[in-house]
Amino acid sequence: MAEILSAPPSGRPALVLNADFRPLSYYPLSLWPWQEVVKAVFLDRVDIIAEYDYVVRSPSTEFRLPSVIALRDFVRQDRPPAFTRFNVFLRDGFECAYCGATDNLTFDHVIPRSRGGRTTWENIVAACSPCNLRKGGKMLHHTDLQLKSRPARPNNYQLQEIGRKFPPNHLHETWMDYLYWDVELEG
Repeated sequence: MAEILSAPPSGRPALVLNADFRPLSYYPLSLWPWQEVVKAVFLDRVDIIAEYDYVVRSPSTEFRLPSVIALRDFVRQDRPPAFTRFNVFLRDGFECAYCGATDNLTFDHVIPRSRGGRTTWENIVAACSPCNLRKGGKMLHHTDLQLKSRPARPNNYQLQEIGRKFPPNHLHETWMDYLYWDVELEG
């Protein structure tokens, strides 16, 4: 028996799948708040794939709250990813590009701005504070630091593949058939 909600169902987002039944995004995971989901259902823009065990009501209707929805129209994912601090960290696996540390991350210009370095995908890396301070405004060959890999502009597919390595803390059981995290499957 489904529980009937009298208060707003906050904390019950829906996993949003593209029309091909793949998540729009793995990191951050493509989730919509319940209000957006209800609106999309009534505007007939999505198909309900799975539901929570909770019923929401209005004066004229009652239905189970969707937990997984699929867009009716396919959204192309081939636009270049935005050049943001988060996406640089994601590209670098949330690790310092010099030592692999995961704490106190900032970003570093491989070729310092004072030496003509630009703020681009090819010149910015995630760096922990100690490595960033050690490098300072020096060229890399004037330090004892080495890059684990050369920075490059990723595409959306590469960022999504990296993001799959970082599942969020909470995954509802109805989402699991649509998410493919890098975890060992039970035999």
